[in-house]
Amino acid sequence: MSDKADDAQGRKKRRVMLVDDHPLVREGIAGLIRCTHDLEVVSEVGTVEQALRQLEQGLPDLILLDITLPGPDGIELLKVLRDRYPAARVLVLSMHEESVYAERALKAGACGYIIKQETGLKVVEAIRCVLQGFSFVSESLAARLSQAQGVTGRQRGGPVASVASLSDRELQVYSLIGKGKPSKLIARQLDLSIKTVQTHREHIKRKLGLKHASELVHHATHWVENEMGEGAGAGERARVGTAKENGRIGLKANSAC
Repeated sequence: MSDKADDAQGRKKRRVMLVDDHPLVREGIAGLIRCTHDLEVVSEVGTVEQALRQLEQGLPDLILLDITLPGPDGIELLKVLRDRYPAARVLVLSMHEESVYAERALKAGACGYIIKQETGLKVVEAIRCVLQGFSFVSESLAARLSQAQGVTGRQRGGPVASVASLSDRELQVYSLIGKGKPSKLIARQLDLSIKTVQTHREHIKRKLGLKHASELVHHATHWVENEMGEGAGAGERARVGTAKENGRIGLKANSAC
């Protein structure tokens, strides 16, 4: 990793590492950061394995991380970083709406979560917020997190829970089912046995109140297409444009954040 560069006032620029499997997205974010006076991109990688190899050379000031990556996903990387690099500051920049992934990311060690549909100015604001030692989440997510503190598991879920109730591994399996992957390929991609994948499928069906495999496939496919936006092309997923107004929640974190 390169040494810190100086800005026009002689101050050290803060180093940012990009972890996203879409070169077009990385190029757009890097261009956005180049327009700032206090930030610089020092490395760009597209997989968890590449990220871990790069981190062996030194820890950047901030890691900007996508959730959806080939092989192990961003949530898995967050868990590894929490153990190996507890001082790492990670901001998740994802195409996925907050309802399913944001809380998972924060629990896994992320310092903030922002969606790719936000404006470039908002993304830079989120980066600076995390670099200052604060967490960054939308106002709506902050409200949900506050409400959830006083809600028991029984109150949250009835006989049929939502996709948000799935464990991280179950959500990975569910997402791959929705992308048309058979159990054999899911097992290979997640490095699991086929029996373990089948067990996850049964757990998912029970949690979502689904009786048959065909219902699970239909449910997962519909969710992937409509909730995760997987039907959009790479160009649409790369877009960092206007969206709903999210704000920063300035809560000083107790750890790396």
